[in-house]
Amino acid sequence: MGASLAIIWAAKAGADRSLYVSGLGADGEPTAGVFEFALLLLVAGGYSVAWALHDVVDGAGPVGRWTPSLSLIVSSSLFLVASQVPCTAGCPVPVGDSFTWQDLTHVASAIAGFAFAALAMIQVSFAGSHPVLSWLSRVCGVLVAVVAAAGGLSSLFSFRTDIGSMLEFVAMTVAMSWLALTGLVTAVEGAEPVPKDAERNDLVGAGKR
Repeated sequence: MGASLAIIWAAKAGADRSLYVSGLGADGEPTAGVFEFALLLLVAGGYSVAWALHDVVDGAGPVGRWTPSLSLIVSSSLFLVASQVPCTAGCPVPVGDSFTWQDLTHVASAIAGFAFAALAMIQVSFAGSHPVLSWLSRVCGVLVAVVAAAGGLSSLFSFRTDIGSMLEFVAMTVAMSWLALTGLVTAVEGAEPVPKDAERNDLVGAGKR
């Protein structure tokens, strides 16, 4: 995950103009190849963390319709599509005269991928018994949703796209950092988020015994 993030930021640093994240992988861009590789690393990391969280079952209202593991699987799959269907040169917003199915597929996959990643963060924040990870997941989920939305609206309305592009990079960095930290916590510490309902049931069962 760290390698993927470093590759993307290195590609951005070498760009000769302000670009959105997807712009690094656009047709004809010199960074397209390394950007695709970075996205594939991200996808692999997402699937790995999804597996680490496969026992987590959320029961927190509307966000508990499915598990955070499933949310991460969907998110990673959408980013896999985005990596294989890059936007066209210039990464135009697929509306009006600039509409192409290629751009629509890429943009829709990337936006939905961010949305499911943010949902996974919120789910983990409710389901986790690890206090720090729970708090961090909630903060990161809100940040990714708000910052990514602001960057997307900037692009859609062609308003201060220089700021909008930076906001998208910030949202990406927050999301990937959360994914890396969550994977580290579950793999190294073995502190997998445990459903609060499960904890409650265990306590009730212990009391009955």
